[in-house]
Formats: sequence, structure tokens, C-alpha cells
Amino acid sequence: MTTPLDPEMFDPVCPSGLMPFRVGDKWTGMIIQCLADGPRRFSELRVPLRNITPKVLTKSLRALERDGFVVRTESAGAPRHVAYRLTPLGRSLLGLLDAARAWAQEHLHEVLDAREAASGSRLPR
Repeated sequence: MTTPLDPEMFDPVCPSGLMPFRVGDKWTGMIIQCLADGPRRFSELRVPLRNITPKVLTKSLRALERDGFVVRTESAGAPRHVAYRLTPLGRSLLGLLDAARAWAQEHLHEVLDAREAASGSRLPR
């Protein structure tokens, strides 16, 4: 028998709910990876992220900017030039993303097998 979980194991005043880790969402990790080699314009980001809508890309970039991972720079003049770049805080995520990608490459077949087994074991409703 295992030891019961402590009902106080998560401190109610812990700010973990405020943590800005959005890396697990569908687009954030890919956006950060696109910015790894330097500043990019919105239209440049849309090339490798071809399945993201402009609205979702804007929302994701704003969230990354709000949390301090990305800086938006607008240059004066016509036409207006807006670029996004990683902050040092954003750059600190690159190693974590590399580790997550390596883990996924090593274990993807196991995850897919588990999903297939789970979907095959369910009875139709």
C-alpha cells in the first residue's frame, strides 16, 4: 500500500498558477524556435507556421511578450516594420525545448502505441 497523498502538498499561496510556462500549448514552442536565430517579422513567422491563423499567432506573440519571453520592436517610417525577438529569458527556454524535442523523438512511438491501445479498448457509445 502506498502512502496517502498529503492534502497540503500544494501550498495554497504558491504562485505556480501564475507561472508563464505556455510552452506546452500548440504554438509557443514553435514560435520560440522560429525566433532562435534572431528577430523575425510576423510574415516570416507565418511561413514555417503555415497552419496558424493570424489571430492565434498575434495572441501567442502578445502572451509571450507579456510574460517577458519576446520583445516587439516597431520601426518608424512607411511601411511600418514590426519584428519580434527573444529576450534573454526567452532564450533560456531553448535548451528546455531541445530536451523536450529529444525526449519526444525517443518516445513518440510509445505515446502513439498507448493512444492506439486506448482508442481500441473503448467501446462505441
